Amino acid sequence: MGVFSQEGYQLRLEWGPEGVNALRGCDVLIVVDVLSFTTSVDLVVGNGGQVRPSRWKPTSGKTLRPASLVDATGVVELPSPNGSNLCFLAAETGAHVLAACLRNAEAVAKRAAELGETIGVIPGGERWGLDILNSGPREFGPLRPCVEDYLGAGAVLAALPGEASPEAQLAATAFRNTDVAAAVRACGSGRELIENGHLADVDLAVQIGVSDVAPKLVDGVLR
Repeated sequence: MGVFSQEGYQLRLEWGPEGVNALRGCDVLIVVDVLSFTTSVDLVVGNGGQVRPSRWKPTSGKTLRPASLVDATGVVELPSPNGSNLCFLAAETGAHVLAACLRNAEAVAKRAAELGETIGVIPGGERWGLDILNSGPREFGPLRPCVEDYLGAGAVLAALPGEASPEAQLAATAFRNTDVAAAVRACGSGRELIENGHLADVDLAVQIGVSDVAPKLVDGVLR
């Protein structure tokens, strides 16, 4: 990928599936999908459970509801058009794969620093034309960079030591200088959930630093 692999920097950031490919040389890849896959993962793993990422299809009728997973334990299968798919792709690179959100960003950063020297953070973003709430028959559209995942990635990067690429530096700066909870609630993704009756999910997602778990993908399961 040449210059887009951000070689020469310990801390890197790039978006979505293409970002996984660009940063495939990193020792550690951290997937960030704040609304809602990685928030859901944090809740389940925080209860001592495990999450099996699964492929999501627009016609599956399944959605992620963090508020329904507050007490979840055991092995939970979670489909997702963004975070789950990114876990599959990241695992194929041979890197250690972690799942981060605003709730556990510092814990994930600490674990990542223990696992390797070069760390790539992958904010998942959203997809234009994809209605996950109603599970319509539309296919994935182009990637839409989103506020919540950029700030989630920035939260991880702000907690990491090492020389950061400009892409990573800007995300960390955005996190440090933003009213994160207000921004996530007011951005397009947050408003979509709130207006469709999922305020509880957003409230869980905007809690910063409340979790000390660092979910790691092992044999296809986040634990």
